[in-house]
Amino acid sequence: MPEFSIRKIILTIEDIFHDGGPAVDTPRRRGAAMALVKNPFAGRHEPDLQPAMKDLEPLGLLLTDRLIAAFGDAAQRIDAYGKGAIVGTAGEIEHGALWHVPGGYAMRGRIQPSKAIVPSAMKVGAFGASLDVPLGHVNAAYVRSHFDAITVTAPDGPRPDEILFCLAMSCGGRVHSRMGGLEAFQVKGEDGLR
Repeated sequence: MPEFSIRKIILTIEDIFHDGGPAVDTPRRRGAAMALVKNPFAGRHEPDLQPAMKDLEPLGLLLTDRLIAAFGDAAQRIDAYGKGAIVGTAGEIEHGALWHVPGGYAMRGRIQPSKAIVPSAMKVGAFGASLDVPLGHVNAAYVRSHFDAITVTAPDGPRPDEILFCLAMSCGGRVHSRMGGLEAFQVKGEDGLR
């Protein structure tokens, strides 16, 4: 059983009041929870990675719960999410793909209802690399106002034998969204698309 020992957890929360237009009454809250963990597969090729997803489930729940708590009184308005991973240079991108199930399903289990797929990005990166974690509406992938990304980084990681796993959430769409299409209030939430 692989061990993904945690070196550090980082939480970041931001409130967006405007994006060049008029200030809004209720700022948009956006945030990310990240963990720098040991990569048990660093420096070697492991043909069967899938069982390790189960080992990451507690981390998915831990980061989800920490992030929701950090949203404070805005937590009940969370309506967008995303996930990502930066694998240190002694690993491979497939080690980041281990996060799909434990990261995504942890958020979907806590944010109800949540019918839409959790957008994702991953890469192999050096010390201090950044990642733009995509965000999408929790119930309908076609809600254009919620297409967004939050940039994450850990200044002291990932080390070559580490992985940075990240979960991201937000309340509402872009502050001055005006690109039309399906609006959040029109979501049926039946198929995860509309």
